[in-house]
Order: sequence, then C-alpha cells, then structure tokens
Amino acid sequence: MSSTPPEPAIEWPVIDLPLPPPGTMGPPEQYGWLRRQCPLAQVRLPAGATAWYATRYEDVRDLIADPRLIRPTINDWPPRHDRAADDEPGLITMMELDGPRHAALRRALAEPFSVRSIRRRLPRLRRSADRLLDEFVAGGQPGDLVGGFLEPFPLLAMCELVGIPYEDREYFLPRADAALGAILTLDEGRQVTAQLRDYIASLLDRKRRERADDILTELVHACGRGSLDGESVVNFGLSMLVAGYRTSTMFLGDAVVALLTVPGQYARLRDDRGVMPGAVEELLRFIPVMNGVVVLQAVEDIELHGRRIRAGDAVLPVLASANRDERVFADADRLDLCRADNPHLTFGRGAHNCIGAHLARAQLTVGLQALLDRFPDLRVPDGHHPTWDDESPSKSPLTLPVSWCATDAA
Repeated sequence: MSSTPPEPAIEWPVIDLPLPPPGTMGPPEQYGWLRRQCPLAQVRLPAGATAWYATRYEDVRDLIADPRLIRPTINDWPPRHDRAADDEPGLITMMELDGPRHAALRRALAEPFSVRSIRRRLPRLRRSADRLLDEFVAGGQPGDLVGGFLEPFPLLAMCELVGIPYEDREYFLPRADAALGAILTLDEGRQVTAQLRDYIASLLDRKRRERADDILTELVHACGRGSLDGESVVNFGLSMLVAGYRTSTMFLGDAVVALLTVPGQYARLRDDRGVMPGAVEELLRFIPVMNGVVVLQAVEDIELHGRRIRAGDAVLPVLASANRDERVFADADRLDLCRADNPHLTFGRGAHNCIGAHLARAQLTVGLQALLDRFPDLRVPDGHHPTWDDESPSKSPLTLPVSWCATDAA
C-alpha cells in the first residue's frame, strides 16, 4: 500500500526586519501573514547579521524560556574578529547572567521589587507625577507631553528606587539609549560599554561611603556581607540604566497615544477607574513595544517548524506578535480595556522574566491616573500629530502635542 509522500518544505527567502508603518507605533503589517504562513522566518538585521524571527504565541512562549537559548551581550554578538582577548568586560546586564550569580542577584532583588514594596512606594510615585505635571502645565498649552511628563516620570521613578542620580541623566541617557538600540547602531552601542561601566562603578563607590534608602546601596552592603559579588551589582546597575526605565517610558507614551486616538478609550478609563487594573494589562498586551528587541542565541541545534536553528544562530522571539496572536486573543488587534482572558507575554517567562514587572505596572497605573485626574479633557489638538522615529523596530512618540482645556489655547 503506497503512502502519499510528504510535501516538500517551502524555503522562504530572507526578509528585512519588519518595521511598523511610518507615523505609527505599529505593529508591523507582516505579523499576521508571518504567523499564518511562515512562523519562523529569517530576517536581515541592520547590524548586518541574520536571525530567526518567531511570531506565533506558543513558539515565543517556549523560546523565551528555553535553556538552549541565551542572551548574548552586544560585545559578543554578532561575532567580530577585531576583539582582543584582553578587552574590557562587555555590557552584561541581568538578561545575560545565568547560573548561581543570576539566582543570587534575583534573590537579593526579590523584596525590593515585590508587590508589597512597590505598593508602599505608590504615594511617592504619585507625588512625583503630580510635581512633573505642575511644571508641565506651567509651560502653557499646547505642550509636548513626551518631554514634559511621559519621558521624565518613569525615569525619575526608576532613579529614586534604584539610587541613580536623576541629575546625571544628561550624561547617562544618550549612552544608555545607544546600548539599548544596538540592534540598529551596533558600533555606537559597543563604544559606550566602558563609559556605562565606569559610571556605575563610580556610583557604587559613593554608595559604599554614603548610605541611602535605595536598592544599589543595599546591594553594595550585601556584597560586604558576602551574599553577592561586586560584578553582579554592576550588572544590575547596567540593567537599570539600559532597560530599567526606557521600556516603561515607551509603554506609557504609547498607552497615552492609544487612549487618545482609539475613539472613546480615554473617556472610558477616565469615567470608570474600576477597569484600570485590566486596562493596564490590555495596554501592555496591545502596545507593540516588544517588537524584535529580544535577541537570543542558540547554544545547540533546535528544530522548529521543519527548520533547523543551528548553534550560534540568533533568534528573535517577537513578544509583540505573540501578544497579537488570534489563536490566543479574541479580536486580537482591537484594544479592549475590559478584556478578561489576557495571558500576554510582555514581561517574558522563565528564569529571565522581568523582575521589574510590578514596578512597570505601577508606573503605568500611576502615570495614567495622574493624567486622567489632572486632564479630563486631554486631547491632541487639530492640526497637530505625534512624531516618531520610523527607523526603529520599537517605537514610542518622540513628541506628543496635547491640549487639556475645553477650548484650545491660541
């Protein structure tokens, strides 16, 4: 009895890294087609390398927790032949740490980033938000909400909690953004590594001499008790500089854009604060910040969808696509502030799930509450539009002009 031979595997060409449509936060238009037709595609990255681009929910969920995939540093990937053996240590954050050092650091951070600890900080977060909004209002309308509030609020919250001087932001912000954007500007990201490490090292020296109520101070003294090593504390400091505030800034900015541009959503949240917890989860799912920004590297061969990811290959599990997967989320492309079943993957999964998830939720909640209370009639004035960096795979508004009174100011 003859059997039907299997259909030959389709060899899809390498595609360019999907980007959001110009003038929008996204997501990229290719997501739906990729999930249906080519759930594991090969993409060209601006840095000159290729990577596997995974878009389905179940694949992304499994890949981000797969021990056969590690997070490479920007100094180690893509590989280069000009790196000397005695180079300075690379830009290693908590995402690149594994094993006992990673476990010890997460244990030390469990309490400061716990729900209980973050809840105690809510009044302080709200005072910071209100102070920034006082200054923003004083500038008159229309005003740029990004520069006046959406950028500084998550940064100020992170600085106060961690112990990074907010007044140093003009030094560390451009360098941290260069490191975070290394998928686009690899050489620039590598060049700032030593500068960021030196900044954190000098800050930790100060913490050893001057006690303060912040996480870095506690970690420095935990080193003195032998429960942590000094390099792990540097790794944590680099994590906070590079990613500890920027994703929160992007989520808050995109959340406000979504609420103001999807009809009725801002008023819905303004008039019924009881939906806020679910609305925050839905905004975290809906907003496509996590578009191809998680780069992993295989340490052994992996088979997926009939294709072989070889040891050394880069893999991009696209959380933003997984969060729009119609197999998991009903009407996935619609913002539903009352969505009940919402197992989004925004904060990752497994050993490297985001330790700052509770802080990120608190910043988004408090930031939105402060805006809703202060500006019940917030809107983008006629003839004004947000501006975007259309070269970036992950986008939030660069500027967001808003008015907040019933009649626009002249």
